[in-house]
Amino acid sequence: MKQLINSLLIGGVLAACSCNQGGAGGDASTPDSAAVREINKDAFVKQLSVLASDSFQGRKPFTPGEDLTIHYLEDQFKALGLKPGNGNSYFQEVPMVEVNTKPDGPLVIKGAKGSVSLKYLDDYVATTRRIDTTVSADNSGIVFAGFGIVAPEYKWNDYEGLDVKGKTVMVLVNDPGFTDSTLFKGHTMTYYGRWTYKYEEAARQGATGVIIVHETAPASYPWDVVRGGWSGARLELQAEDNYASRAKLEGWVTIDAAKKIFQLAGVGDSLMEKAHHPGFKPVDLHLTTSFVLHNSLKKSTSHNVVAVLPGTSKADEAVIYSAHWDHFGIGEPRESPLKPGVKDSIYNGALDNGSGTAALVVLAKAFTTAQHKPERSVVFLAVTGEEQGLLGSEYYATHPLFPINKTVADLNVDEMNNYGRTKDVVMIGYGQSDMDDYAKDAAARQGRTVVPDPKPFTGSFFRSDHFNFAKAGIPALYFEGGPTSVDHGAGYGVKMKEEFDATRYHSPFDELDSSWNFDGMIEDTQLLFSIGFRLANENSWPKWKAGSEFKAARDKNAPKE
Repeated sequence: MKQLINSLLIGGVLAACSCNQGGAGGDASTPDSAAVREINKDAFVKQLSVLASDSFQGRKPFTPGEDLTIHYLEDQFKALGLKPGNGNSYFQEVPMVEVNTKPDGPLVIKGAKGSVSLKYLDDYVATTRRIDTTVSADNSGIVFAGFGIVAPEYKWNDYEGLDVKGKTVMVLVNDPGFTDSTLFKGHTMTYYGRWTYKYEEAARQGATGVIIVHETAPASYPWDVVRGGWSGARLELQAEDNYASRAKLEGWVTIDAAKKIFQLAGVGDSLMEKAHHPGFKPVDLHLTTSFVLHNSLKKSTSHNVVAVLPGTSKADEAVIYSAHWDHFGIGEPRESPLKPGVKDSIYNGALDNGSGTAALVVLAKAFTTAQHKPERSVVFLAVTGEEQGLLGSEYYATHPLFPINKTVADLNVDEMNNYGRTKDVVMIGYGQSDMDDYAKDAAARQGRTVVPDPKPFTGSFFRSDHFNFAKAGIPALYFEGGPTSVDHGAGYGVKMKEEFDATRYHSPFDELDSSWNFDGMIEDTQLLFSIGFRLANENSWPKWKAGSEFKAARDKNAPKE
C-alpha cells in the first residue's frame, strides 16, 4: 500500500499539478513536491489512531475527551512551528451551557375521541433551549402548519392567518421542493428545510412548542440518528436571555406517531400530502398536549483550537481551513447493524470528524514544509460543538480572531472519503461562489472534475461549519468524495456514503478499521492544499456569484483589494 501511495503522489498528482521540484524559493502558484508528499496514508493513520481512539472518549465537549483533544492538537501545531491564533493562546474560549433534558413520562395527546400516548425515544424526543430547571405547559393546543415555512421570495407562508401563541405546532421536515421540483429550489434543500429553521420560525411566531415529523427520506437519516442526537446532554451557546425567546418544547415524532395523532384528530395522514402544495392552509387539530421537561444545567467553557502560519507579505489577510474536532462522546449503548450482538457506547467519530481534524494537522505539515511560504496567513481552525448545531463556528464567525473583511475564504473539511480514489469531487452548494472555479481548476490538474451534489435535498450546505462563514459573507468551500470511483465505476461513492449513513453515521460504529482505503482521502486533501496554496499566494479575492443569498453580507463587509 505504501509503495502504491508513493507512486500515486509522485507519478500522478505531482505531475498533474506541474509542481515545483525544488529551487531556491519554490513556486508561488503551485505547491512543491516536498509539501505535497507530506499528505500520505501514514500521516493520516498517525493522527486518526489517536483522535478516534477509545481513550479520547468520543471527543465530546465538557468531558475529559475535550481536554485530551484540544491539548493534543495544541501539541501538534506547536511541534510544526505554528503560532497561537488567539494572542498567546491556541485556544478560543466558547461559553456554552450543557443541558440534559428529561421529559416527565410519555407525551400524551388528548382529543374529543380519546388520547394517544407516545413513548420517549421510541415515538418522540423532546428538548428545550430554555435555561431553566423546569419547563412546562398545560393543555397547549396542537396545530399542523405544513412545513412551518415563511418564505416571501417563494410566495409561501404556512403561518398565514394563524396565531400560534400558546400552541404547539407540528411541521414536516425538509421543504416543498423535495417532492415537487418546481417549488423552492427543487430537489436542492433550502435553509427553510432544515430543522434549525423550523425551530427558529416557530419561536418567531410565538409558539409554545414545535414538533417536527420525522421521515427518513426527506430528513436523510433514520430515526436512530434523531434518537441519539436529541437524547442525553447537549450543548448550547450561552445567551443573555437564556433563550426565553425560544419555544418551550422543541421535539420530533416518528412518522407512525404522527399518523396516530392525525387519526385521533379525525383528519387522516393525507393532510401531510396536502401540505406539499401551494395554497395549503394550516389546520387546527383540536387536540391538546401537556408536558413537563426537567433540565440539569451546567454552564462551562469549551474551546476552538486556532493556529496560524503568518503570511510573508500580507499577514493581515487570512485563508482559513476549518474542521470540527468534536463528536458525541459516550452515549446510549447500541447494537451494531453489521455485527449482531456486538454493542458499543463510545462514539469515536473516526470519519465524522476525526478525518477532517487529522486533515488539518496534515495540511499544516504540508504548508510548513513548502519551500514557498504563503504570502497570506493560513489559519488552522478546529472548532467545537458542530454536532450540537455548528456552535463553535457560529461563535467564531460572531467573534472572529481575524477580521471578516480580511478573511479571504474558508475551506471546510468534514467526513472525508475513505473508499478510494474518484474521478470527481462533489461540490456542496455548487453555484454559490467563485470557490467552484478554484476547485475546478485544481481538480483539472489532477485529471478530475467537480460535480454538483447528487443528493442536494439532504441540505448538506447547512450541515457543516462552512455555513457560518458563508452567513458572515466569507466565500466558503466544502466538498465531499466523488460518486465515480476509479476502481469501481459510477455511483460507487453514493453507495458507500449511503452505507455509512445507514450503519455508522452518528453511532458508536464510526471507527477506524482496516477496510478504509486512504487513496481518495489523500488525493482530496492534496486538492484542498492546492486550492488553499493558490488563495494564500494570489492578490485577488473570490466572490459570491450573483443571486447567492450570501453575497449581500460580503458586499456589506467588502474587503479592500
